[in-house]
Amino acid sequence: MKLRETLAEENPEALLWDGFDEALIGIAYRARKPPLALYSASKCVEVLCADGMDEHEARGYLDFNTFSAYMGEHTPCFIQD
Repeated sequence: MKLRETLAEENPEALLWDGFDEALIGIAYRARKPPLALYSASKCVEVLCADGMDEHEARGYLDFNTFSAYMGEHTPCFIQD
């Protein structure tokens, strides 16, 4: 995937969420900070629903386990779309 390659070149320490490749939509750039992986929140929900969760369960899981997780300055970003 081109995004993964570009991000790895620009920030080898950028974190990625396992199992959410389909939801990776871009690279987030910030002033004087390393770029980060940018995920679509709605596509993350779709990934979990395809794995058997309903939308309510998927949103709850993401809110608790990913959207609110902070693992340092290389933590991925999410966009509500």
